[in-house]
Amino acid sequence: MSQNNKKRSWKGMLMTLTLVFALVVTGCGAGSDNNAGETKEGTKTEAKKDNSKVVATYEGGQLTENEFNKEIAIRSIFDPQSAQLLQIEQFREHFAKETIAYKYLAEKATDKAKEEGKKKANEQIDAIKKQLGDEQFKKMLEAQKVTEAEMRDFTARILTVVADMNQKVTDEQLKAEFEKVKKEMTTASVRHILVQFKPEGGKERTKEEALKIAKGYEARLKKGEDFAKLAGEVSEDGGSKANGGLYADAQVGQWVPAFKEAALTLELNKISEPVETEYGYHVMRVEKRTEKQFDKLTEEEMNMVRATAATQYMDKFMKDELPKLIKKLELPPVPQPEAPKTEEPKTEQPADQKEADKPAAGTEADKPAEEADKK
Repeated sequence: MSQNNKKRSWKGMLMTLTLVFALVVTGCGAGSDNNAGETKEGTKTEAKKDNSKVVATYEGGQLTENEFNKEIAIRSIFDPQSAQLLQIEQFREHFAKETIAYKYLAEKATDKAKEEGKKKANEQIDAIKKQLGDEQFKKMLEAQKVTEAEMRDFTARILTVVADMNQKVTDEQLKAEFEKVKKEMTTASVRHILVQFKPEGGKERTKEEALKIAKGYEARLKKGEDFAKLAGEVSEDGGSKANGGLYADAQVGQWVPAFKEAALTLELNKISEPVETEYGYHVMRVEKRTEKQFDKLTEEEMNMVRATAATQYMDKFMKDELPKLIKKLELPPVPQPEAPKTEEPKTEQPADQKEADKPAAGTEADKPAEEADKK
């Protein structure tokens, strides 16, 4: 019942990195300027002179066409879906501004933030390598013509900016932000049965049909049937069916609005009337609910609240300061795939046509030219 947030903003790169890193860690599934860089081991990479066109100029720096294309390639590794979006002129411009913002802010960051950003970047890339395996990791980079050092630099730049923004958050701002998000951080154990509008492999249902089925399950549960057993038999939610319909100790903020609101407000251990979401109707029972307390936050949760509070600094920079810093932005056109070379088809007369065009034996064409002249 998770929400599918398709909104893309300046936070896109950070959110992508965070998601990828989280998946790697749990076992689920300074920027790249073409100048001399430093790998994790401290060895120098060979400097390559970049003679490509300057596509953007901003206060204190510039962005070349080669750099921009490299940024796109690395972004596509972290977020393959963005590859298609980056073929759209408007999104390319947005991405270029993102790139300039992170380059500029990483340069201005404190030494402490730079150190933290580089350290975390190396940890995260190492985790990705371990998850994928060296060979698969190498193939992934080669497919986008990206080096490992370039990928580490890109990641370090993003995480340096994050660290720098986080350091600006005061204790008062942190507590104020927690008050805004603590509802989303509430955890609940919810058991439910889902009746889908569009069951996989089955006939699509009208709302009336789905509601009637859900009401039937509600009635059976209120008569005393075992919730876990019934959910395991009939629920159409693949994420919880095997667990008797239970989502245990989950943050309600990850659920779609109607399901989340029910998880927050239903009376504990009572069978609900069917709750409608975009997926279908849910018969629910909230078995436990725990509201977060500021002094009980884990380190990970505290970091999430801090990162959310820090976005106000980035929002202000992107809105008020970045436009003043950019002096020129002339992006290259979207690369068009080369049309396959085709040879001109050779038109040759069919053999039977060639034979038909030959003069028949014994005709005037077979006679000597002088005889033809006599006529």
